Amino acid sequence: MFEWLTKMVISCWRPAKRCAHGQGVTDCQDPLLWGRDLCSHALGEFSYAVVQANGILEDMSQVESGSFGTYVGVYDGHGGPEASRCINEYLYNFVLNNITEQGGMSCDVLCRAFRETENKFFDIVRRAWQIKPQLAAVGSCCLAGVVCSSKLYIANLGDSRAVLGSFSPDTGSVARQISHEHNASIEAVRNELHAHHEDDPQIVVLKHGVWRLKGLIQVTRSIGDFYLKKAEFNKEPLIARFRLPEPLKRPVMRAEPECSVIKLSPQDDFVIFASDGLWEHLSNKEAVDIVYSNPRAGIARHLIKAALQEAAKKREMRYSDLRKVERGIRRHFHDDITVVVVYLDPKLLNEPSNTSNPISAKCPIDMPQGNRRRS
Repeated sequence: MFEWLTKMVISCWRPAKRCAHGQGVTDCQDPLLWGRDLCSHALGEFSYAVVQANGILEDMSQVESGSFGTYVGVYDGHGGPEASRCINEYLYNFVLNNITEQGGMSCDVLCRAFRETENKFFDIVRRAWQIKPQLAAVGSCCLAGVVCSSKLYIANLGDSRAVLGSFSPDTGSVARQISHEHNASIEAVRNELHAHHEDDPQIVVLKHGVWRLKGLIQVTRSIGDFYLKKAEFNKEPLIARFRLPEPLKRPVMRAEPECSVIKLSPQDDFVIFASDGLWEHLSNKEAVDIVYSNPRAGIARHLIKAALQEAAKKREMRYSDLRKVERGIRRHFHDDITVVVVYLDPKLLNEPSNTSNPISAKCPIDMPQGNRRRS
């Protein structure tokens, strides 16, 4: 286990500086932006892109194709990259195992896979507690989607978001948010927390103009963050700023995803899966309209550039100047952003899937060494 842990905490990798069409190519103008312009999946095509802002990239993502359909995951880490990398390593395999055991896809398949991934990371944190206690304060948002038999299954923890793009002659383009977010900035989330923690008036605190769970973190559900789930991890040797002033009586964060099933129609053209860094700067409708207004190839990169242009505008600077800012310092202007745009082919959606034998067939993506993402 410790050999695997050591590999997880190696410092971050700068993308290879290549300026040509191909796999995992870095943008010529922005060395922290890279991705794949277009690739096939079981039910259509997809485009992905990533821009790094933190000193260590904490986002991970994957696209997997198999006889069951297509799986998409976006994992936005915080406090470190270990939780998102653990999800990237294990969640999809747990989904496959559960599909096989249950004989098909369901929300229960996804929810069980989330629990198994949470348990896997808990075991890592527990075994490393004495040598790396700070892992207890590492967590990750987790957005997963499975397209199977003309249905889209969505499960989410945290504040990444999935948006379905549709079009009809009568209404034009429509942006439909199909995932539920768990962030203390949302009034309904705060109300839910107060209802479940009536004896704790400090369950959410407005700190520096931002609502935070226990004054520490904005997201309210995650994989990891065991310092807010288990009392044994909210004490020394965890550093003081993560320790609560009173003993943790019960978990204040959860790892239960909200899951929904969407019946796809011929008007449903694509799904945008993205970490919250994109949605901080673009609305659902703006993002969907950008996808409809531009070619498929490179569309994920185009979305990120639109978000970065907005980030630069908010800071009253030129986008060309923002592109020159180094990772680490760049975090003061925007977050790590991961975007996967999954196009849906109606003809392929209507073909029967074979969920009894969900063998994964990969389309390789050449990501920078150390940040490899499955596809």
